[in-house]
Amino acid sequence: MRPLPSISVAKFGGTSVGTLAAMQQSAAVIEQNPQTRLIVISACAGVTNHLVALAKGISDPNARQAKLDAIHAIHQAILQQLPDCQNTQTAVEHWHLAIAEYAEKAAVTPDSALTDALVACGELISTHIFTHLLNSRGMATIRADARELLRTDSQFGCAQPDPQQTRTQCHDQLLPHLATHRVVTQGFIGADAHGQTTTLGRGGSDYSAALFAEAVDAESLAIWTDVPGIYTTDPRIADQARPISEISFSEASEMATFGAKILHPSTLVPAVRQHIPVFVGAASAPEQGGTWIREQAHSAPLFRAVALRRNQTMVTLTSLNMFHAYGFLAKVFEVLARFEISVDLITTSEVSVALTLDQTNTQGDAPQLPEAAIAELTQLCHVEICENLAVVALIGNDMNHTAGATAPVFSALAQHKLRMICYGASNHNVCVVVEDDDATQVVQRLHADLFE
Repeated sequence: MRPLPSISVAKFGGTSVGTLAAMQQSAAVIEQNPQTRLIVISACAGVTNHLVALAKGISDPNARQAKLDAIHAIHQAILQQLPDCQNTQTAVEHWHLAIAEYAEKAAVTPDSALTDALVACGELISTHIFTHLLNSRGMATIRADARELLRTDSQFGCAQPDPQQTRTQCHDQLLPHLATHRVVTQGFIGADAHGQTTTLGRGGSDYSAALFAEAVDAESLAIWTDVPGIYTTDPRIADQARPISEISFSEASEMATFGAKILHPSTLVPAVRQHIPVFVGAASAPEQGGTWIREQAHSAPLFRAVALRRNQTMVTLTSLNMFHAYGFLAKVFEVLARFEISVDLITTSEVSVALTLDQTNTQGDAPQLPEAAIAELTQLCHVEICENLAVVALIGNDMNHTAGATAPVFSALAQHKLRMICYGASNHNVCVVVEDDDATQVVQRLHADLFE
């Protein structure tokens, strides 16, 4: 085997592989860096949404066929513009037939394992097409099935990876090829010990790329998306948002956790473990630069950015038995753990506790408490559930060690109703829960007062 070159892993999101033009731009980015040996890609833009709809079960055959036709059209629009390749066309048609079969089953009895098998088809198809495109441009490229590389548990919809087993499988099956070829594989998907297809949750392609970078000891990881780096907030919300050239792992993790869509919340964990710098940029405009995420940034301002996470659910639990008692929260969290409910933010008082539910599943629906969990909690306390909320997080540095840090924050929020405030558990954020209808104005006001 030839000695391995320095390896950079590149991940391309759905919009970067959604059309032939977008794929060509992504291919040009790969050509510019000979160290880019491993390429991780998402499904073509729009495909996953159709697959998720099919996975939920569409009983009307005509409506179901319309979704299948839409998926087929996205892929054929690209293939028809590429040089003929019967192997690629056959593989794509095979997966289209598989989608139709899975969708028919889901229309009768949808379940989480079937959902993962169905939604994974988007990535399995896009990698066939993109591998063909790279070869047509003269780059020696092969395709690898991520289900043979990335080992996870069997928690369908939000599977947890096994980094050590993934490293072993990558060393055995991936590294021998990287010296002579570029390799294209899928983000978002893996397989459990029984070979069943699993997914890492919506947006998990970033996480996959970081896990692969860790497994092959990459020198860097590039996340290529549709915006040129990380901004002080979403530019679609505040038009004065400005790009950030460098940011620390801690700050970026907070931003991803609290809704900055440019990164999946788990992405940075493998990068931190292996000290891998991460670059975020736009495949359509690489000349605009981007954001480097490193262990330590050169600057650490008090306020770095504002993040927004919509579609939140808050649960308030009230009981006089909490007053000067012990063990109440243990009972509550025992119930939540049994029903695999992940808690995000939490605040407490003498007789109540308010918490928001974490959103982890593939479908991206608002998190819900199962009826059985509500019934058990009702035996302990009064349960109040409030939906249509949003979390706004102000990200920064040493916030709970800086006198007066929150004064301009709450001054900016004076005209808005705050449902929950979380501050002090982290040096890097202060979070507020607001009505979803107010969220855009809250972000705009915070950004205007603190960054413009």
